[in-house]
Order: sequence, then C-alpha cells, then structure tokens
Amino acid sequence: MGIESMGLRESKKQETRQLISDHATRLFIEQGFEQTTIAEIATAARVAKKTVTNYFPRKEDLALDHHEAFTAGLAAAVADRPAGESALTVLRREFAAAVEQCNPVAGFAGLAFARMIAESPTLTARLRELHDQREEALAAALADLAPADAPPIAPRAAAALLGAAHRLLFQRIQELTLAGEPDERIAATVAEEATYVFDLLATGLEAHPPTEA
Repeated sequence: MGIESMGLRESKKQETRQLISDHATRLFIEQGFEQTTIAEIATAARVAKKTVTNYFPRKEDLALDHHEAFTAGLAAAVADRPAGESALTVLRREFAAAVEQCNPVAGFAGLAFARMIAESPTLTARLRELHDQREEALAAALADLAPADAPPIAPRAAAALLGAAHRLLFQRIQELTLAGEPDERIAATVAEEATYVFDLLATGLEAHPPTEA
C-alpha cells in the first residue's frame, strides 16, 4: 500500500508538472516569453505561484522543459554504449534515431515553438547555455573512459567536436522549422546533412575512445 501510494503521488506530481508546462508554453507562444509572468502561468494552471517555482526554479525551464534529457543525453549514450563501440558511432546512431522520430530533444518542436525561442533573447541565451552544459557532460563521460596515457585535453577536444556537430544540426532543424518546412521534409534533409557532418569527424574520432575501453 505504501509503495502504491508513493506511485500515485509521483504520478500526480508528474501530471501537475506537465500541466504547468503546457499552460506556460501556450502563454509564451501567445504573448511572448518575456511578456508572460509566473503569476499568469499559475492562474492559468490553477496552482499557487510558489507551486510553479517549486517545479520550475527558472522561468526558462518552463519553456525548455526537456533540458535535463538534452544536457545528459550525449554523455549517457556514450557511457552506455556497447563494448568496443566508439563515441562517434553511438552518437551518430542515436542522432539518426532521434531525427527519424522527430524527437523534440533533437530540435523538432514546431514552427510556433521555434519562433518563440528565436524571438526571445532570454531563451536563446539559455539554449546556448544548455548546449555548453551538454558538451561539458560529454567531456566528463569521455574522461572517465580515457586511457591513462591519453593527453589531458583529449576528452574535451572530442567533446568539443561532437558537441559542435550536434549544435549545428540542432540549429539546422530550427532553421528549417522557421522556414516553414514540415517535419518529414526536415527529417529527410537533416538525415542527409548529418551523414556529411559525421563523415567529416570520422577520421579523427572513429577510434575515440579506444575500443578496449
């Protein structure tokens, strides 16, 4: 009974979090991010203002509510990769799957949402910050796998290259979205362009980290 009660409470929390996020996103799109207040979001979601800030300490996280999955995703994929597989190989495969699914974490969020971010200096800055955090997390994951004789800069160099590739492709998805392209066409275009981008990295990163790691 105790476990069941905990499960119900957690489910209720998730429902409340999603409700707040949904109302916040709607208001941000309708009114603009900077123009929308936490009090307005609380009123729309029929919760206390403090409830909103308890679930989302930063206003930006109400809009970019996949930020935890975004910043941790590359590092997690590398850490959980099959034995003998390079970071480039697994991240290339994971990105291809995300594009095929039109995953929001990869940048597929629709025209209204993409426009909301593009028109908000605060959200644009926060998104750059999240890209930086994702790269830092990837560098830490690669450092854990690096052999003892690897140059200290090696994990950061590999993370910088891989992070830049993912940042570029994310921006490309946003660019095509803002141009009014449908998700299916964006996915087809970016899948082809991702092949080119990852091929550029293959010579230097295909064996990083070493297969014996």
